[in-house]
This record gives sequence, structure tokens and C-alpha cells, in this order.
Amino acid sequence: MMGGGGQQQLQQLSQELEAIEEEIEELEDEIEGYRDEQAEIDEAVEAIETLDSGSTVQVPLGGGAYLRAEIQDIDEVIVDLGGGYAAEQDEDDAVDALERKRDLLDDRVDDVQDEISELESESEEIEQQAQQMQQQMQQQQMQQMQQQQDDE
Repeated sequence: MMGGGGQQQLQQLSQELEAIEEEIEELEDEIEGYRDEQAEIDEAVEAIETLDSGSTVQVPLGGGAYLRAEIQDIDEVIVDLGGGYAAEQDEDDAVDALERKRDLLDDRVDDVQDEISELESESEEIEQQAQQMQQQMQQQQMQQMQQQQDDE
């Protein structure tokens, strides 16, 4: 007989499902951040490939403020290497570095999507477990009711 213990187990399964859902949402937010970063990389690559020396650009200063500036030499691109380091590179090397960075982000997205798939599978298993427990509890209640009727 399950009784109160069954309800407690169902509640525990419900809490596990909630925790998994929260983790999936966090991972989906992480993927969105990677996608935003990839979009910025694509914009940078396009700018590097289309701008020429002497072009005027708007340089972000922060806080939504921009400054117009003239590109003195398009072949001097400073690229973030990660870890707080940056390096001056020519146009082709800068584009290559940015594309490698975008590819690494693709790998991260794939890893996170795999993690989400695993969590979704785990969630489905827990849901099935909860359904089975509910069915067993209902059957036991029906049997108890039947037994009470038989006793009367």
C-alpha cells in the first residue's frame, strides 16, 4: 500500500521535474547568448571585408554613445584573443580568427544542445515514473473502495 508515501514520492518527482525545467531554461539562455555573440562576429567579419581605409564608421563608446571615426588602415585590425588579450592582425588573419571563434561557439552550442536533450530524456523518464505511480495509487484506491463495499 502506497498511501502517504506515494504522495511524497510524487511530490519529490515533481520537484525534480521543476529543477530540470529550470536547468533547461538556463541552458537555452546560454545558447541565446552564444547566438548573439555569433551575430556580432558575423557583423564584424562583414565590416572588415567591406570597409576600406578612409571609410567613416561609428565607434561605440559605451552607454549608447557613439563617435564618428575614420579608418586609417583597414589592414590593422585588433582582435580579442580571449583571456583579456588582443592582437593586431591584418584583415585576412582577423577574419580567420573571428571565424574560428564563431566555430568554437558552434561547438559550445552543440554541447549545450546535447545536454538539453539528455535533460529532456531524464524529464520524460520521471514523468513516466510519476504516471505509473499515479495509476498504481488510483488502482489501490479503487481496490480499497471495492473492499469497503464488499465489507458492508
